[in-house]
Amino acid sequence: MNKPKTVAFHTLGCKVNQYDTQAMLELFRAAGYEVVPFSGPADVYVLNTCTVTGSGDKKSMQLARRLRREHPDSQLILCGCLAQRKGDALLEAGARLILGTQRRSEVVTLLEEALRENVQLCRVEPLTGPVPFERLAVTDQEEHTRATLKIQEGCNNRCTYCIIPSVRGPIRSRPLPEVAEEAARLARAGFTELVLTGIHLSSYGRDVKDGVTLLDAVEAVQNVPNVRRIRLGSLEPTVVTPNFARRLAGMDKVCPQFHLALQSGSDGVLRRMARQYNTSQYLRAVETLRAAFPRAAFTTDVLTGFPGETEAEYEETRAMIRRVGFAKIHVFPYSPREGTKAAAMPEQLTPALKEARARALIALGNETALAYRRGWLGQTVQVLLETPTPEGWNGFTPEYIQVTVPDCPACRPGAMVAVQLTALTPEGLRGNIVTEAVLP
Repeated sequence: MNKPKTVAFHTLGCKVNQYDTQAMLELFRAAGYEVVPFSGPADVYVLNTCTVTGSGDKKSMQLARRLRREHPDSQLILCGCLAQRKGDALLEAGARLILGTQRRSEVVTLLEEALRENVQLCRVEPLTGPVPFERLAVTDQEEHTRATLKIQEGCNNRCTYCIIPSVRGPIRSRPLPEVAEEAARLARAGFTELVLTGIHLSSYGRDVKDGVTLLDAVEAVQNVPNVRRIRLGSLEPTVVTPNFARRLAGMDKVCPQFHLALQSGSDGVLRRMARQYNTSQYLRAVETLRAAFPRAAFTTDVLTGFPGETEAEYEETRAMIRRVGFAKIHVFPYSPREGTKAAAMPEQLTPALKEARARALIALGNETALAYRRGWLGQTVQVLLETPTPEGWNGFTPEYIQVTVPDCPACRPGAMVAVQLTALTPEGLRGNIVTEAVLP
């Protein structure tokens, strides 16, 4: 069989999956493959799957089957969380190679082994016992100004609704020298904003038991020349202490936008979910961060329609959303996952009720987001420009508010400009550049 020449990638799910895909893309490119658009013909298709919801499963399998139907002579690689969960069962989808959430660093050699021997290979590794942090690395990403830097893998929590610990394994932290090395490599490649991410970012350092914490990883990136902004991925409220907020505030590159996982604003629901905090602790975390970053943007995830969620508990979540005043919320109707405790709980809500509650929470989130953006009108802010548009340029403030500005001689991806915010837009704000000089 002739060696394939072209490869295409598609990612479902989270930023960690996107990072893993980019690392595999670079391995194929280094092996001499041409990376081509996923929408067109390719010799190899790599599908990085998601299983966090039933929708993720469905999309992953539909896409896998469509690829085999439309491109029967191409090679299909399935990897990621659904592949980790299903393993050999996915061979019927016609994949040449199945990987889970390990051995992605061997993706090229394993594909070529399967082709050489003309067999289907499933190389899904069990995630029991000690599991090392897989050494994947990236030097390039699709966005011109912002890059994701994966520093943590796995989760030790056992939330009753979540399948992720079983498909991502126990917590593992990337060594600090490797964090700094990749940050420097991305900065040299021209990325001025780095997003630190992981499956359970707040647990960074707990597995090595040498006193290293997430703050040390942030400081390692803070010290890298030419990194201008550091953005944090999803945080647990329990990691936020006065010391945590104080040290973050002492790092001038840290963006005051915090994604604090909520899931529910009801203590009863949080207990049934087996979350590690209650609503009082959550609000205390918000207050602690606001004391250090007075105009911080808070974003979150909300899971509605959890088994047994009463109307009163649902209303508690609505009240919490209003009280915090989130700049953005991601709302998900609860989806039972096979193998989780919540799937066997009584009082499962109807799909119609879950969808109705989700729609109402999305509308409420849009209200709080608009109110947050309205509070910035008239202010002058720093905007990191990213992409040209028919109206000029789009960029983002440190709080991750999208800002549209007119074109200017200094406008280019990665330019930092001072902008006075003048009007609301459906997605953000519009403003005028106060100075066309690139800010330090």
